[in-house]
Parts: sequence; structure tokens; C-alpha cells
Amino acid sequence: NNRPLILDRHKRGSKASDSTLLNVAICIVGSVVLCCTLVWFYQLISILNVPKDDGVAITRSNKDRSTVTLRQKALSQLMHVPGPHLQPRLPTLPVFAPVPNAEQLMTDTLSGSPTIAGVAAILQKYLSSLHDLQLRLSKQRADISEIIYAYTRLTSEQLSPFDEAYRGRSIFDIREDDSIFISIAAFREHLLDQTLRYAFDNAENPDKIFVGAVVQNCFGLKGGNLPCKTGAQVTGKNKKGMDMTKVSDAPPDVNGIETFCAEPLYKKYCDAGQVRVIYMDENEALGPAFSRYFASKLWGGETFFIQVDAHLEFARHWDTGYIEEVKAARNYPKAVLSSYPPGFDGGGGGKLGTSPGAKLCHCEFSSSDVEDNIIRINVGGIYKGNDERPKQIPFIAAGFFFARSEFLVDVPFDPFLPWCFMGEEIALSIRAWTSGWDIYAPRLNLIAHQYRPGRMGLPKFWGSVGRTWQKPGPGFNTKLGAKTIHRIKNLVGYSESSKETVEKDGMGMVLQDLEYYGAGTIRSKQEYMDLARIDIAKSQCHQLRWCQEGEFD
Repeated sequence: NNRPLILDRHKRGSKASDSTLLNVAICIVGSVVLCCTLVWFYQLISILNVPKDDGVAITRSNKDRSTVTLRQKALSQLMHVPGPHLQPRLPTLPVFAPVPNAEQLMTDTLSGSPTIAGVAAILQKYLSSLHDLQLRLSKQRADISEIIYAYTRLTSEQLSPFDEAYRGRSIFDIREDDSIFISIAAFREHLLDQTLRYAFDNAENPDKIFVGAVVQNCFGLKGGNLPCKTGAQVTGKNKKGMDMTKVSDAPPDVNGIETFCAEPLYKKYCDAGQVRVIYMDENEALGPAFSRYFASKLWGGETFFIQVDAHLEFARHWDTGYIEEVKAARNYPKAVLSSYPPGFDGGGGGKLGTSPGAKLCHCEFSSSDVEDNIIRINVGGIYKGNDERPKQIPFIAAGFFFARSEFLVDVPFDPFLPWCFMGEEIALSIRAWTSGWDIYAPRLNLIAHQYRPGRMGLPKFWGSVGRTWQKPGPGFNTKLGAKTIHRIKNLVGYSESSKETVEKDGMGMVLQDLEYYGAGTIRSKQEYMDLARIDIAKSQCHQLRWCQEGEFD
């Protein structure tokens, strides 16, 4: 009856020496475990006792900007455990999969206990309401004012409370592990799968790459969605030598997320929650600024944020390359890398990683009737290969910028910019710089972009907008955008878009909540205009020699 129980279960005899050895072994193992636990606990207590004054301020201002502390950094390095906000996992597939327990997750998120799934549920609810709203207004043949008013009201009711709940602070704690969140807005994009493969294949640390994709496709679904169409395809020349185009029927778009996640080599990233997706039918696709708002909301606490287009190639070790480059900027951590990447035609990245980067040193006031005199930016210089650190530029490209994720607190994406194609870049530039962020051109090209002339006949969002409102072609979106672009022009300082003028025109709703998505308070807008040498009154952009010559670190 006194035999050890473990030996009794195996019905074997026992000797006193065996029992002694077993007890000694147990004592040794127990001592080792206890020592390790005490060491870990001592480190944890030391971290928790770091004085608050030892914090390393990243973006703290008088208006409660975000902060990264030594305590947070040490905790992050010690405990490599995914935060509870990443559970439950957001379903990647099937398309339009509902978020389980959505109502409770939305309530928790709005009341201060956010999760990625809760955020996605809020966005899905909004998109469903937007779909119903557009369908109803289309049947009623609503005019432009009615459409814009209804959009503004819906956005104020369903998205503004979410933004308000986390205004001035980060929705999730920022992990200090050099993780990167890639924000991608993809409109009927046939290269999305390829872009994701390049990003993960060429990353030095693919396990630290997280994607937030907004997939806006024609899915060919039943239930009131429009039939799929091509873009305006060039079919020949007319008698005056002008291109003739037509729009044809098309099959449903390939879902790049589905094909990416189906490959065994990449499935593990989808299963691990590294690919987060919001799906929109093309009917709800209202332009790049609109969709980038949604993509930014899929951020989950990653250290760095990169916004890119969905048709890119990535250089080898692009991830650590951009991290090292942004840390080399003199104003880091409040530094933004941005440029117009070199183009590719599908034949590989070429000299990616070795070719010198271009500098966004030029702007002009558009003369196009469609673009309504908005400021457009462009390349105006290139690195010569002998710079010790990145050089400042005045402009951010919406198709590529890289920064620490505190950027999302200081320059939150604006949900009130539907139907806009031009203007988001000058708005981003002003908002970032006046919030204390310096903008830099990366010295090397680590990504390449497929630039797409209209002759390719690819679908454009304005074509979907026209069909939604039973007004085929780009014209109706242009009319809607001409009203909402007053929001950007008011921010920039155009006299014709002053608050008084816009309200007199009956379009005051386009300035809704602009105080929360406008210029920052660290530096003045006029200081920015002086830096960028922009004369709004005369509609002139002057030469930026300081930018071309790389005079400012």
C-alpha cells in the first residue's frame, strides 16, 4: 500500500533506491522551474516599476498625443503574446462572412474594449447601410445635394461615434517589435495576389508583416448588385483621330485574397490572422480616400504603418530596409517616408533596392476641368548617391508612405471624402507636417509600381458610381466629387471653398467634422505654405531648390 502510485499503475515492482532517485529528480526539476519563474517575475516587477517620467515621448503634444514608454517597450519585448484584441480572428473568407457575436463586439469596441473583429463589424454594418441607402436613393432619382446629405448623415451616425471614442489616442497599444501593417485599398485589382506574394516573399521577417486589405470587387452576386463590366476599352480611332471606347460585359473579378490564401506557402499567414480583409461590392466603392479610411481601421497595434497601392513589386528585405531608413531620418520617430516609386511592366523589379530614390519636390495647380484646380504633386529631384541620411521633402504620396503607427493618431483618416480621386495627397501633406511630422524621400527604391494609362481599359471606380446612379460614364462621379472636394480645398485655403461660401452654396455638409480631420496644431498652415512655396491666391507653385538639392535633414 505504500508503493508510489505511478509505479502501481504500471504494475511494476519498486526499489527504495529508485524512489530516492525519482524524488531527487523531481526536486531538481522543481527547483529549476521555480528559479526561472522567480527571475521572470522579478523582471516583470522591475518593468512595472519604471517611473512614468522615463517615458520616451513619440508624439505627445498639448492635445493629448500618443506616447510610447519604456515600460510598454520592455513589456512588449518580454511578453510575445498576441493581445486579446486580436481574438476572435476576423474571418478572411468566405467573402462577406459575418463577424460572429457582432453586436456584442461592436458594443465592447465603442465602450473602450476594442477588438479587430469589433472594428470590422462596425465597418460591415456601415457598408450594409450604405448599400441600402444608395439603392433607395437611386430608385428615387435623388439629386446631388440629397445624395451628399444622406451620405454625410449616415457617416455621422455610424462612423463618427467610433472615431470619437478613440480620438487623440491609439485604439490599440503599439507593439515595439518592428512589426509592419500594410494598408491596401484594391479596386477590382487583378494584381492583388501578386502584390501580397512579393510583400511576404521578399520580407526579411514575414512573420512580422500584417495586411489590412479593402477588396472592392464585382463579385457577381445575386440580390440587386449590378452586372460586372469592363472599363472603357479602346476599340479604334474615329475620323478625328480620337480614341473610341466601349464598356463590355465581364465575368466576376478574381478575388486576390482567395487565391493568395489558397496557396499552401501563404495559407499560414491567413490562418495566423496576418491578413485582415473588408470586402465591398463595387457599388459601395466611392474612391481611394474613402477605401483607405477602411483599410487604416484594420490596423492592430503594429509598430509601423505603410500605405501602398495594390499593384506593386517589393525588393528583397524591403521591410527592414524601410525600418532602417525611417530611423535614419533626423526627426524620427516623427518621420514619414514617401515617394513615387519607379514603374514596372510585370517583368520583375529590375533594379529595386539599388536605384536611387526620387524626391517629391514639385507641385502644380491642375488645369483640368475635372480636377477643379486642385494642387497636384510630382517628382522634382533624385538622390545622387552620396547622402548620409534621408532628406526632407514637402509632399506625401498617397500611393506610398511609411511611418511609425502614431501617425494614425495624429493624422487620422477622414471618412468624409467620398467620390474624390485627386486632392488627398496635398491634404495628407499639410495635415502631417502641421502635426509635427517631417516628410522624407527614401534614398533607395524598395518598391515598384505599375502605372496604368487609360488605354489599358481597366475598371475605374467612377464607372461603378455612374452605374449605381443609373448615369453611365464618369460624369456623375465628377459632379459629386466637385462638391466634396471643397472639403480639401477649404483645408488648403482656397478662397472659393471658405466656410461661408460653401454654406451659401447649400453644401455646408461637406465640411462636417473637418476640425477633427484638418491641419494640426504643432506648426501653422502658413508655415507649411512657405516651406512648400505654394501661393494659393495666385494658384502658383514655385521652384523648391532646397528640396532638389537636399538642403534639409
